Amino acid sequence: MTFPHQPLPMTKFLLVFIGGGLGSLCRFGIAEFLSENKATFPYATFWANFISCFILGILISLSLKSNLSPQLKFLFSVGFCGGFSTFSTFTGEIFLLSQNGQYTTALFYIFTSLLVCLISLYLGFRLGHTF
Repeated sequence: MTFPHQPLPMTKFLLVFIGGGLGSLCRFGIAEFLSENKATFPYATFWANFISCFILGILISLSLKSNLSPQLKFLFSVGFCGGFSTFSTFTGEIFLLSQNGQYTTALFYIFTSLLVCLISLYLGFRLGHTF
């Protein structure tokens, strides 16, 4: 099967729209599932970013091996992962932790999120090489 080099412009928007909606629903689902947890650490965003980075690592790996069509790149990389992970929520949670005087938790969140997401992306990337 041969893929066109680029999808039609409106197709790109539709694919990002669908993927972003699905990603946002998944992020909302994680937040709802973890809503019982009243901990001071923002677990829902942490897990959403971790999972999204892992998926993105797989997609990057597949893309570099030319095993991912342009349509799937827009649907999953831009749309789903863009809607599933969220830097604005991450930043807002750090701000709120800082405003509440929880500086140690805020710093822990920053460093563990960056480290875990980089490791997650790398593991997904490595897994993508197996396909």
